[in-house]
Amino acid sequence: MLTECLAVPRWVGAVLAARPYPSLDALLKVSEEASARLSDDEIRGAIAGHPRIGERGKGKSATWSRQEQSGVDSSLADRLAAANAAYEDRFGHIYLVCATGLSGAEMLDILASRMDNSPEDELRVVNKELTKIAALRLQKLIGS
Repeated sequence: MLTECLAVPRWVGAVLAARPYPSLDALLKVSEEASARLSDDEIRGAIAGHPRIGERGKGKSATWSRQEQSGVDSSLADRLAAANAAYEDRFGHIYLVCATGLSGAEMLDILASRMDNSPEDELRVVNKELTKIAALRLQKLIGS
């Protein structure tokens, strides 16, 4: 279940090792601290488990992705596809943003604002987005 939140074995191990948690806040703190220490390869591996914005994946994390991307309007499909392709050409991996609460237009704007980042800086941004996504998914797990 934790791998569906963040598909990095070292992060999963750190979250498991700190059990039991006295509160959700304690769990989220350990999650954030563990995700802050991800290597570039771990970040790239975690990205690989996410569908592109506007696309659908498989499994529990895909269900969550659909919910998280619910603000994507199908009328933006062509623009999202083109923007995703440009981003992937620039950085060598899919565009990742914590999509919860964002409209498709907002996601496009965020993507455009990140295109001038260096590849190294963009991985740091992606890591922060992965951290946000993991926190939201942990909260969903606890709630279910």
